[in-house]
Amino acid sequence: MNVRTTAEGLRAAARRTVRDARVPAGPPPRPSRRAWTFDVLLALVIGAATVHYGIDNVGVVVIRETGLGTTYVMPRPSGAAGLAWMVSLAVVASGALALRRRHPLAVLCVVTAATLATPQSVSRLTFYAFVIAVYSAAVYSPYRVATLVALPVSVLLVGTSGNSVAPIVPNEYIALLVLVPMALAAVGLRTWKLRSDESRTRLSALEREQAEALRRAVEHERARIARELHDVVTHHVSVMIIQAGAARTIMKTSPAQAGEALLAVEGSGRSAMTELRHVMGLLTMADEDEGRDEDADRTDAPAELAPQPGLDRLDALVRRVRDAGLPVALTVTGPPRELPSGIGLAAYRVVQEALTNAVKHAAGATAAVTVEYGPGRLRVEVTDTGGRPGPGAAAGNGRGLIGLRERLAVYGGTLATGRRLTGGYRVEALIPLEETP
Repeated sequence: MNVRTTAEGLRAAARRTVRDARVPAGPPPRPSRRAWTFDVLLALVIGAATVHYGIDNVGVVVIRETGLGTTYVMPRPSGAAGLAWMVSLAVVASGALALRRRHPLAVLCVVTAATLATPQSVSRLTFYAFVIAVYSAAVYSPYRVATLVALPVSVLLVGTSGNSVAPIVPNEYIALLVLVPMALAAVGLRTWKLRSDESRTRLSALEREQAEALRRAVEHERARIARELHDVVTHHVSVMIIQAGAARTIMKTSPAQAGEALLAVEGSGRSAMTELRHVMGLLTMADEDEGRDEDADRTDAPAELAPQPGLDRLDALVRRVRDAGLPVALTVTGPPRELPSGIGLAAYRVVQEALTNAVKHAAGATAAVTVEYGPGRLRVEVTDTGGRPGPGAAAGNGRGLIGLRERLAVYGGTLATGRRLTGGYRVEALIPLEETP
């Protein structure tokens, strides 16, 4: 039973080894143009040198002294057939090196076969190509298991087929063959270190770019929220100041009208709290509000879920401004259409900011709001007839109009502002709309 289990285990291991040998451990090598050029030049140089060596040694008989009074005669291939055979081996072995990066294992097999077929007396014809093929297979082959099997087999075959009496490499070249691999290894380690340093540098630069992009995104979001807060607070507080001042003025003479004005102040305050709560909700997570008073949560829950205002809420906005004492006429032309929420909010803020400025800077004036749904665009215009500055006129800093331009620019819109020839002020926004099929 144990023998059978061991045999099955060995067969399973063999199947896994064969399967892993066919599976690459990494992507196939794709040499650059510079690498291709280098390999072709290397193949040409080695080919020219070995072909010249083969031609130069046709019919040569080498006699080596292997010991005191003992000689060894090594005849080399002679005649036209011997010359053709040596040249063919040199061309095949060296020519295969041109593909040593793209197909390293195939090149190793071809060069090994050529080396084994080379006569012992002229082993230098293919030995140098064999050394380069072994190195290339070890460095570039993605089939790691197959490479680990092929390398020792090739070296063993070539090593055991040699002759201890006839050295492949002359003695004067042995030091060179030891130093060259050491130099290549040193160059390889240096190249690896340089590439590692470059990778770390690129990674650090990428991290800095990501951090900078995150910082810019945070700044843009803060600026957007600041514009939202400015629009909400400025409009509602300005209306509340006007209404509270009117209530204080007529408190003694007309208590009923003062009560209506105070109710309008309360309504503006509630609207301001609703919109402020929505904007602040962009900054806090829902689970951060769990510690609030439960009664307050129950009271304000519907308001927290209120959507951002759009053009469908212009009537309520105009009504609040009328209650503040500024007569406003609202005109809508063209067939109304469904707008993206961002465009609707931007158009609403244009009207809100313009009417707020009219309340603050044109007390006693009348205003007109025009919304025109045109082909491929939305036009929003707010005009007033001009008047005297109100109590909050000196508090303006121009940020409202700047924020509106930035908001409209997101959607490709423009904002035009300026005084009218007939007196008063005019604000016009043009926002492009996509044509509906």
